[in-house]
Amino acid sequence: MPTLISVIVTTYNREDALDAVLRGLGRQTDRDFDVVVADDGSGSATRALVDSWKSRLGRPLAHVWHEDHGFRAAEIRNRAILACQGEYCVFLDGDCIPRPDFVTTHRRLAEPGWFVTGNRVLLMPGLTERVLRDQLEPEAWDLGPWIAQRWGGGINRLPPVLRLPLGPLRRLRARAWRGARSCNIGIWRSDLERVDGFDAAFSGWGREDSDLLVRLLRAGVCRKDGVFATGVLHLWHPEADRSFLPENERKLDAAVRGERVRALRGLSALGPPGINHVQFGEPARSRGSEMPGRAVS
Repeated sequence: MPTLISVIVTTYNREDALDAVLRGLGRQTDRDFDVVVADDGSGSATRALVDSWKSRLGRPLAHVWHEDHGFRAAEIRNRAILACQGEYCVFLDGDCIPRPDFVTTHRRLAEPGWFVTGNRVLLMPGLTERVLRDQLEPEAWDLGPWIAQRWGGGINRLPPVLRLPLGPLRRLRARAWRGARSCNIGIWRSDLERVDGFDAAFSGWGREDSDLLVRLLRAGVCRKDGVFATGVLHLWHPEADRSFLPENERKLDAAVRGERVRALRGLSALGPPGINHVQFGEPARSRGSEMPGRAVS
């Protein structure tokens, strides 16, 4: 098992959702992790929010930022990888609230030679509005409220909030890259370095996560399913601008048909950490162990 996990949270100008995500990370039962907010060009309000959490999260918290030149999730995630402290990276979107056992479960499923793909339940617009407006804490709900929400149309499906011990069934899709998303995925840092991280040649929304998984599989890293274990709570947002998707589909198709393992513009293109804005906060001493933005998912 990894000794220290780094949770990398991608965000862009959506402070209310990010606040809920950081709240969820603050109540994790496993405390051996740090957090890096990978900020794809947000304004000063996001930086202020992250700064406000540094004294109360209870874990080291960093803010990695670059200028807003459109959707560049691949590049900002790479910058966050360079800034993180852990040997195992769990990627989480800034509109996906983790439940208290999120880090614990990713740690339990982590295994050398494998990456872990999680899933998510989508909160519908009405429930999302109530969660953010009334500061509800759905990450603490037990099964009963989720069944009620599914019956009432508040969520799109129930399985991501269920827990099932799948055992060897988690390895059935060991060589499959389809159906996985970087909003909830755990990867050893050494494996990320082997493939040179995400490929910043992908700009605009879509397919940079699939490209990473294709290259990880080609490098000999296998897929392990985190379904019925790691599900996160995805807050609703308007659909992202998909004007770059056809070009990104073309790049992904070339990656699938080719033999390349390393990114065209990956970690090695950025150099050492220290870029633009990187700040770590100290864990809170008292805790002990205890406007819509551009969509990033």
